[in-house]
Amino acid sequence: MVQAGPATIEVTVEGNGHPVVFVPSYGRGAEDFTDLATRVVGVGFRVVLPQPRGIGGSIGPLRGLTLHDWAADVAAIVRTVGGGPATIIGHAFGNRVARMVAADHPRLVKQVVLLAAGGAVPPSPEIANTLTRVFDQSLPRADHLAAVERVFFARGHDPTVWEHGWHPAVFEAQKAAADATPLESWWGAGSAPILVLQATEDAFAVPANSKRLREQYPERVTLIQIPRSGHAMLPEQPDVIADAIIGYLMRQH
Repeated sequence: MVQAGPATIEVTVEGNGHPVVFVPSYGRGAEDFTDLATRVVGVGFRVVLPQPRGIGGSIGPLRGLTLHDWAADVAAIVRTVGGGPATIIGHAFGNRVARMVAADHPRLVKQVVLLAAGGAVPPSPEIANTLTRVFDQSLPRADHLAAVERVFFARGHDPTVWEHGWHPAVFEAQKAAADATPLESWWGAGSAPILVLQATEDAFAVPANSKRLREQYPERVTLIQIPRSGHAMLPEQPDVIADAIIGYLMRQH
């Protein structure tokens, strides 16, 4: 348990070596990274898996937050597990937090890895509205799965792997924090090197975002396309994603 200002964060640490911190998607927990984290530990890195506020044993205020607050939680964790600099891997909402950590706490961050790196170019209104249905616990199972599939998964992939694990109150807090934080404060990730994994069929973090990031910071951004995947990415293409991230970590280590 790590104290981060007014929050107490539940953290799992495995392995030894350079620390790699994982930050999950809107309203989801660290369990999304279980497979990838196991592979990263297996090649000699120390994996750090914090549960966001409001999930598992992590507690803390959820109102009136900005991305700076969510980033401060991660910074406190990095200091506790060895002081950094660490690699921060963020998926979807977590990629915004990863970039905010790099901007606010540059000495704690060696590099960031972004999965589903949205923020500048919005999804369609239909997709944005469907995202809110994912967190509507009153929906019938079939309607909920249809919403999960529409927003998160490429065609032909099974959405039932993400049927569970949704935390509506956490989503609302994270969405409010993202809306309250100016894009320019986190978009460029300070001066950190950036690896972007872009799902070719991502309906929420549309590919125009990663293209813009690469064009703005060509000297710092490495962009890898992940075919046949959507916003979920991790359960859709686990082998491709693991190979890309581990290869990058080994080259930068």
